[in-house]
Amino acid sequence: MKKTILLITIITVFFSSCATKKELVYQQETKTPFVWEAANMYFLLTDRFNNGDKSNDNKLNRNKPTGKLRGFEGGDIRGVIQKVDDGYFTDLGINAIWLTPLVEQIHDAVDEGTGNTYGFHGYWAKDWTALDPNFGTRADLKELVEKAHAKGIRIVLDAVINHTGPVTEKDPVYPSDWVRITPKCTYKSYETYITCTLVDNLPDVKTESNELVSLPPMLVEKWKKEGRYEQEISELNTFFNTTGYPRAPRYYIMKWLSDYITDFGIDGYRVDTVKHTYENVWADFAVVCQNAFTQYKKENPSKVLDNSPFFTVGEVYGYNIGGKRFYDFGDKKVDYFANGFNSLINFDFRNEAKMNYEELFSKYSKILQKDLKGFSVMNYVTSHDDGYPFDKKREKTFESGTKLLLTPGISQVYYGDELARSLEIEGTQGDATLRSFMNWNDYQNNSKTKEVLRHWQKLGTFRKNHPAIGAGIHEQISASPYVFSRTFTKDNYTDKVVIGLDLPIGKKEISIGTVFENGTFVIDFYSGKETLVTNGKISLESNYSIILLEMKNKY
Repeated sequence: MKKTILLITIITVFFSSCATKKELVYQQETKTPFVWEAANMYFLLTDRFNNGDKSNDNKLNRNKPTGKLRGFEGGDIRGVIQKVDDGYFTDLGINAIWLTPLVEQIHDAVDEGTGNTYGFHGYWAKDWTALDPNFGTRADLKELVEKAHAKGIRIVLDAVINHTGPVTEKDPVYPSDWVRITPKCTYKSYETYITCTLVDNLPDVKTESNELVSLPPMLVEKWKKEGRYEQEISELNTFFNTTGYPRAPRYYIMKWLSDYITDFGIDGYRVDTVKHTYENVWADFAVVCQNAFTQYKKENPSKVLDNSPFFTVGEVYGYNIGGKRFYDFGDKKVDYFANGFNSLINFDFRNEAKMNYEELFSKYSKILQKDLKGFSVMNYVTSHDDGYPFDKKREKTFESGTKLLLTPGISQVYYGDELARSLEIEGTQGDATLRSFMNWNDYQNNSKTKEVLRHWQKLGTFRKNHPAIGAGIHEQISASPYVFSRTFTKDNYTDKVVIGLDLPIGKKEISIGTVFENGTFVIDFYSGKETLVTNGKISLESNYSIILLEMKNKY
């Protein structure tokens, strides 16, 4: 009897082990890979998103009265961590978060004719090696990256190499061998974008110079006071000795920015003011970043998410997907994709979103699958400095979400797009109207806001689950009703979806072509209804005009 029981136990364990192995193989084969070209990226102004630590709201005596929405409002890294913890980004289908620059900003305010303004936005660097205390601590950033990674969310920071912050009584200008303060850019030719200052009192880093420069005295004094001078010097010596780069201004800054990769494991950089330096600067920056990323992965094997390379997306102001690989200065065309960038921000999407669905989707798919194969563009409907968004009055919030999240390319959700955060704030001047604090009260109490959010959540999650949407091949199945497919293949992974838009409410019967075989059970992710493919068609009933079809048991 004991022998029989033992034999049964061995057989049970054997078959259980086989089942487990088969299950593991299935999971490995069907696991959705992360694909940068299909990312759903959330862009937030750190100071305006969520206040997680009120103790850092007023640091460095930044107490001057400011113009409306031109001072620090309290948002911080801790606030972002809270929203990662409570699943806000996960529910929205976000798999990458881009935060505005976190480096230490100038301490004083400047008056630009709109009242005093502080560097709440992060683009006025004083010290690239330190985090601004209003945003949080190094421990906060470490925790954010680790917690985001645990949920499959990448962290992208913002890199500014072109300029320092404005000059004030508290913030002296960098030495003359580091920056120029004249002339002002005229934007009439390639050269007149580069060796000049963007605006008055925004010192321009001499990124073209290969002349050896010493550290700015104010940084030496500051680091000594903070007790980290020897460490910083040691690291700089190692960097320059290892790379062989000259001790020119741009390479100091590259080293300092790469530290956020080796120290925290960030996954990418959105690069500011790209066309205001020579393109070789960014080719070098990409090499420095990738080397730092490789080093981080080697030293932290347990923290490696996958084999994706370091990601860089460039702000070449005015670039649009119609330019394909080039930005045209008039007297010169530059291919930034050949100079370090995986992707560029697509500044014309907010205009092209006025196209009908098929015209928009097919145009983007053709360019991305041909001229930009292997690269991508990042689309947006609103941003922090575009005064002409697709839907400034927030009257087309459902259409905005549908077009942004279903268009091929990377989708950039600007904080509050999903909550219809107002872009018209009374009493503001200039871009301040685009930068109000996140409308969390609407999120909690406004039923219409919740309805908009659900739409963005469903589309965003479907997009995250299916790289075919952002990186796949688009093909129209029928014009009326409007139905299309997206297919994506990478290595041994294949992803297929069928999407229908502007469909009748209630019962729907549509052709899905040959994407799913007859007899296949499919689920409409939007309504949760499932149905069977019969004779190349599906039939289901829902209260929505949209269907998002995927194979049952996809995950």
